[in-house]
Amino acid sequence: MTIDFEVDPVAAPAPRGLGVSAHRLVHIYRVEGNDVVALTSVDLEVVPGETVALLGPSGSGKSTLLSLLAGLYPPSAGRLRIGPHDVGALDDGELDRLRATSVALVLQGARRNLLPYATPAQNVAFAQAAARRYGQDVSDPKAVLDLVGMADRADAALRDLAPGQVQRVAVAVAIGPGPGLLLADEPTSQLDHQHRDEVMDALLDINRELGTTVVVVTHDAEVAARIPRRVTIRDGRIGSEGVGTEELAVVGRDGSLQLPPHVIEVVPPGSLLRVHHEADGRIVLEPVDSAEGEPR
Repeated sequence: MTIDFEVDPVAAPAPRGLGVSAHRLVHIYRVEGNDVVALTSVDLEVVPGETVALLGPSGSGKSTLLSLLAGLYPPSAGRLRIGPHDVGALDDGELDRLRATSVALVLQGARRNLLPYATPAQNVAFAQAAARRYGQDVSDPKAVLDLVGMADRADAALRDLAPGQVQRVAVAVAIGPGPGLLLADEPTSQLDHQHRDEVMDALLDINRELGTTVVVVTHDAEVAARIPRRVTIRDGRIGSEGVGTEELAVVGRDGSLQLPPHVIEVVPPGSLLRVHHEADGRIVLEPVDSAEGEPR
């Protein structure tokens, strides 16, 4: 089968990354007649051009948050802005445009993002078609594939590509329309170390060369370590943040304090803490014996 698309041979200008602003974000699923709260009062700010990893155990809400950022559905409550857009206020047509031109999602499982009978170049061109209909300039598919190191396999059959190469093609398909926000759900899962590193190199290169904001969901600690900012989600809310080699607690807008896991091992849920504001500006948390009201 042959698929042909018209493409603009001139590369489009590099897009400016889109920022993300989530304020008290809530999302509730309806499952078998019951309400399931997937996200509870999530506050998250991502500046344009930033690269962020979302971490957390299965069921913590990170993939739900990624789906909301992708505009797949509006939040149940709270406010979510992607660049200048208030996602909750967009109608279906406006959400379609947002997904076609500004926000891209790489689904977990590379081949879910691709047409199996089309070449890498044809897959990229197909993904660009909707953006072109909205008047967005797009780059030549081979130029897009070159960004992820796959220009030399532009006309290959997908079945002849290694798993890591297929994943890089999936990333190329996502960035083909020139989005300002790239979202990737477990893009390195089931890859060996070499292919995992190649995919991460591609994502970081896209951020550096195009200025695209990149948000990655991952379980892999080695992948997360390569990303400058790491946000942990636990029980549907932001738990802690990693910056450099430090893991930091996060104070929510409602005053709630989410402690890093290594602190929770010492101060388990339900503990009473006395808060001291020292003269030198330090905040000291002192565990208190609940029975006697005395420090432990």
